[in-house]
Amino acid sequence: MFFKKDQRFEQELEKVFQDGEVIVREGDLTREMYIIQSGQAVATKRAGDHEIILNTMEKGDFFGEMSLLESEPRSATVRAKGEVRVYVIHSGGFLLKIRRDPTFAFEMLQKMSGRIRSLSGRYADEVERQASMGTEQMHKSITGPEYQHQPEDENEPGSGDDAS
Repeated sequence: MFFKKDQRFEQELEKVFQDGEVIVREGDLTREMYIIQSGQAVATKRAGDHEIILNTMEKGDFFGEMSLLESEPRSATVRAKGEVRVYVIHSGGFLLKIRRDPTFAFEMLQKMSGRIRSLSGRYADEVERQASMGTEQMHKSITGPEYQHQPEDENEPGSGDDAS
């Protein structure tokens, strides 16, 4: 027996965004993941008073997985570039999809590995570029105060020569 699909359910799974429309916004607490079915989307990140383009995605690419997996705020804004059709996957649907189709998880891991490899290469290129500007300037730009050695306070317990 065949059942007609519920229209409300279909709309929850697939959405269409128009050119320039924000799909997810950096800092939002939403948890859905999106898979692009057609069109393109651009991911950007705030840097001071401007935005940096991180990536342009197209059919088959996905985004939002970090918020879905880690329950953390969105790390970037994604906007439609032209008309974009996406599948929306909620956390429960994500787990179900992985159970039913383990290759889905493997394909995601492959894409995520490719992203890490690409970012590592871009980072190495940036370090090399900054190295040509001078080592002191480079050092300041890639290390923050959290990496600086802090002298121990002589009055704190466990910091001196006396053994109590």
